[in-house]
Amino acid sequence: MDVVPVFEDKWTYAPFSAHMDEKGNIYARGSQDMKCVGIQYLEAIRRLKLAKQHFKRTIHISFVPDEEIGGELGMKDFVRTKDFKELNIGFSLDEGVASPEEYFYMFYGERAIWHVEVECKGTPGHGSILHDNTAGEKIRVIIDRFMDYRAQEKEKLKDPKVQIGDVTTINLTQLKSARLGKYYTGGVQTNVVPTSLTAIFDIRIEPSVDHIEFEAMIKRWCEEAGADVTYSFEQKDPKIENTKLDDSNPFWIAFKKACDDLKIKLQIGIFPGGTDSRYIRQVGIPSIGFSPMNKTKILLHDHDEYLNKDIFLKGIDIYMKIIPAVANI
Repeated sequence: MDVVPVFEDKWTYAPFSAHMDEKGNIYARGSQDMKCVGIQYLEAIRRLKLAKQHFKRTIHISFVPDEEIGGELGMKDFVRTKDFKELNIGFSLDEGVASPEEYFYMFYGERAIWHVEVECKGTPGHGSILHDNTAGEKIRVIIDRFMDYRAQEKEKLKDPKVQIGDVTTINLTQLKSARLGKYYTGGVQTNVVPTSLTAIFDIRIEPSVDHIEFEAMIKRWCEEAGADVTYSFEQKDPKIENTKLDDSNPFWIAFKKACDDLKIKLQIGIFPGGTDSRYIRQVGIPSIGFSPMNKTKILLHDHDEYLNKDIFLKGIDIYMKIIPAVANI
């Protein structure tokens, strides 16, 4: 299944062994993201079939590749196919994330992912001279602008009511030197001023932000940095409408009632990362992100990822209530 790589030497137990310790914690890559939910879906459906339950709607379980790298060959393409359209999907359940608290996380939208590359070209030369119009001077302005915006957003998180999905995050993830054809060099050498420097930022834009205005701000920052400063996108997600959580969405009403009947407390928010739900919402289908994992340390993509067996088994019971509820709308 689609999981991220591991650094095996950092794990207490072999990461693909599904070792269960004396506390019932199952150590495995994918135990939280997302082999757990896939298995819970299958087992819940198996039990419902054994109980000879029938529903108003057909239930489809999809397993697609590439979610961890953008879904290019998975859901992103699948939603545009004739096969997908013929399924006549009315509602989708997708992944959430573990919660260390008593409550469960539930997500109705996601931030747009922008990977922005800003290239600053300038005067090259010997490192002993103070040249004008250098790439280094320009990239300092670019980094300052992006990091100042980042600091403003980080300040918002001091409010305990604000979740990470409610703010726009910016992280400088790569710094590169001159481009030679399709590839970057790591700089010529220490005493040579480079022709260009490039900064790459991972940006996650919260849903209320106007994308046109945000890109205009990036363009303005490039102009402020000086001549020959350009930006481009490695990835640029469109603005996608959130799933409605009101009376206009009967699937939400059914989902919420099932959770209330189970006495499940929900922490509702915007998913901080990216999932395949964005492609489903993009074609107008409501989607809720929910993984029945509470009282669980968040360890997706981390070393020693694990899920307790009791939490896992309880999740199957939870889906046995939620799936019939949304399948009978």
